[in-house]
Amino acid sequence: MKTKLTLALEKTLYYYCREAGAFPVEEVTMPDDAGIVDTLSYQEMPDLSIEWRCYELKVTKSDFHSKAKLSFVGHYNYFVLPLKLYQEVADEIPAGIGVLIYRPFDKDMLATATEAPVTPGYLTVARPPRRQELQVPASQLTTRFIASQAREVNKAKQMETGLKQYGTDRLYQELKKRHQHYDIYDPEANFYDQFIEDTQSAAVTALQTEVDALNLELHDLQQRLRED
Repeated sequence: MKTKLTLALEKTLYYYCREAGAFPVEEVTMPDDAGIVDTLSYQEMPDLSIEWRCYELKVTKSDFHSKAKLSFVGHYNYFVLPLKLYQEVADEIPAGIGVLIYRPFDKDMLATATEAPVTPGYLTVARPPRRQELQVPASQLTTRFIASQAREVNKAKQMETGLKQYGTDRLYQELKKRHQHYDIYDPEANFYDQFIEDTQSAAVTALQTEVDALNLELHDLQQRLRED
């Protein structure tokens, strides 16, 4: 399960990439045992070349020191870190790897804002990355990028349907297995109640993400119209 802070970094990075004109997707499995990229972005440059950027999100020191493979296979590669963690591990970051620092928005400022931001915080560049050659074939990056996008679309469609995505027989079988745990005196301990709450929450989150994306596209369109 992702922590609340990890989700905050992930959402903020998504919009950071979109504002830069890139298309990001999370959790992309690389070929040849090259690991899983936390976020991979694709961007077509003015000269029509393609630029790939890889982002590894870390929120704790133990997370930073995890033995999980770092999939820095793109043209540009970054760590995305909270400020406190960056201060603790700055000397351990390899040369050539960029660093984006996450800072949450101040709660007092948010309370007086006339329009709520679409992200919980913002990113600043603490260290620029150095360009490198792709570490995996570009064609394989493209294939896996598209596959990951298709996975996210499928997840969003499932969340939108809520409980309708589960067949009646399957629901019945799963709930029957758990009937012995049902406690009428402690609703919070019941799997059924948790299942309903989690499913509804996931559907709301998915729809909110879709609304945020549409708002961003509307903003981009309005900017283009003003420029024209």
